[in-house]
Amino acid sequence: MSAAHHTNGAPNIHPTPQAPLHHPALPVPARKSAAGPVLGAATVATALMAGVFFSFDVAVMPGLGRGDDRTFIGAMQNINVAIENPVFFLAFFGALVLTGVAAFQQRRLGRRAVFGWVLASVALYVVALLVTMGANIPLNDELAKAGDPAHIRDLAAVRAKFENTWIALNMVRTAACTVAVGCLSRALFLHGRGDAGAGSR
Repeated sequence: MSAAHHTNGAPNIHPTPQAPLHHPALPVPARKSAAGPVLGAATVATALMAGVFFSFDVAVMPGLGRGDDRTFIGAMQNINVAIENPVFFLAFFGALVLTGVAAFQQRRLGRRAVFGWVLASVALYVVALLVTMGANIPLNDELAKAGDPAHIRDLAAVRAKFENTWIALNMVRTAACTVAVGCLSRALFLHGRGDAGAGSR
């Protein structure tokens, strides 16, 4: 059949059908639905860790600081043992894992602004993690090696070597985690807007 025929003497042109325009692949809805809860869980876990460190700053250490050397050392030794439990480790490592996953998801979704805030939170939490692993835990180990406070000859020296340094380092952890929570809160706000433009702002 001819692509053109005459009707009332005028040519009638039938254009050849064209393939639909190609659109960039849209984010998979499942990825979008999963990204929000993961980001929220990362925020909660990081906030829990900020709260743990903050409680030491404003209550635990000031309270122990009022006691004598034997009471301080014995209490800190017990706290350092008690805190090594599954619930604490779930929050401590979960905050890092969840935030890392959230950053990966936001990058996959093309949400550049959200990704930037989450990535900043990851960096801040890594700072807290490095301070913990590289300084606070070694101090805890040294305090444990001092042994039973009843048998320590120079309690004041053991306490002096531990207390002020540990408190200062814990303040760094508190600050890093608190700012990380702020970054994640901003990321949640941008993610919750749900418009495509939020990713480029």
